[in-house]
Amino acid sequence: MAIGDVFEAEHCEDVYYVDTGMFDVEEYGSVYIVDAERPALVDTGIGTRYENVLDAMDEVGIAPADLDVIALTHVHLDHAGGAGHLVEACPNATVYVHGSGARHLIDPERLWEGTKRAVGDQIQYYVEPEPIPEDRIETIEDGDEIDLGDHSFEVVHAPGHAPHQVVFYDPAIDGVFTADAAGIYTPSTDEIHVTSPPANFELETALEDVERIQQLDPETLLYGHFGPAPTDDRLAVYADKLAEWVAEVAEVRADLGDDDAVVDHFVETVETADVWSDHKSRAEVAMNVRGVLVALDRRAE
Repeated sequence: MAIGDVFEAEHCEDVYYVDTGMFDVEEYGSVYIVDAERPALVDTGIGTRYENVLDAMDEVGIAPADLDVIALTHVHLDHAGGAGHLVEACPNATVYVHGSGARHLIDPERLWEGTKRAVGDQIQYYVEPEPIPEDRIETIEDGDEIDLGDHSFEVVHAPGHAPHQVVFYDPAIDGVFTADAAGIYTPSTDEIHVTSPPANFELETALEDVERIQQLDPETLLYGHFGPAPTDDRLAVYADKLAEWVAEVAEVRADLGDDDAVVDHFVETVETADVWSDHKSRAEVAMNVRGVLVALDRRAE
């Protein structure tokens, strides 16, 4: 695998994905292309590398003018940061997003400022998002369906990671585009990693999101980070890891009593994917610890 490579999603007819090279590492950011009667993207990646998505569409055989749907799982900029750029390049595409996230696409200033606070020095990999005209946006809610002709996306609200997060179930492939609701997957190591960033992560709701995906009983999970994998027991494994992770952060906080020390402890002790850079790995851990700490504070209020 290499940045910019395009792959067919195994056992998922008409579905392809591209490694966008998010954060300048492999196996972190994927954008999905569905070559349906109404061609679609699932997510857009960070705007910094939106050209990789256009190149991938070209490789699949979809011209920018033929793209109908940009389906966003949520508006965090690692999933939606390229949407404004792609809307400009793809004049006939409509952006579908949960109703609570639409305002951040129309006027992304608050989202941009919040991202800078959440990701710290990782902001060097981002580009400020372009606003999207309101008439190019269609809002979606739990239970809605995006009709692609020979495929469809059934919308399932999954707010444990963010209030504007949804996942998409496509019956044609018996697969779920999981956003961040099922964790982060690295195919080269076949590992599931937790994701718990500030400021909206909530353990109980995140576990409910996992359960909702389990109830769909999909054959395939199509991870936003990174790529497709057979469902097998991955959802159960992730639920256990997430609960254990939050409990461990809470325990270390009670022991150390200083949040900076808690972050440092986990940055130095948690093993992440070997395929990521050291900088990205350390930043990922720090962000996830901060998200749990914020959630613990909210629980204590």
